[in-house]
Amino acid sequence: MTMEHMIRLIAGTMILLSIFLTLIHSPYWLLLTGFVGANLLQSAFTKWCLMEDILTKLGVDKGC
Repeated sequence: MTMEHMIRLIAGTMILLSIFLTLIHSPYWLLLTGFVGANLLQSAFTKWCLMEDILTKLGVDKGC
């Protein structure tokens, strides 16, 4: 799995998890959804992604 696919998997999982937690616990979990969305927008404009840096430090290969 390439790093780009891992980032998409993590972002999608975080969004779905926050929606689930909003339904069963508290609407404040939507802040997590907003945070993930803001990071996706920011990375589209700046070409910098925090999750990419984290995965690189964990030893994940960028792929092809």
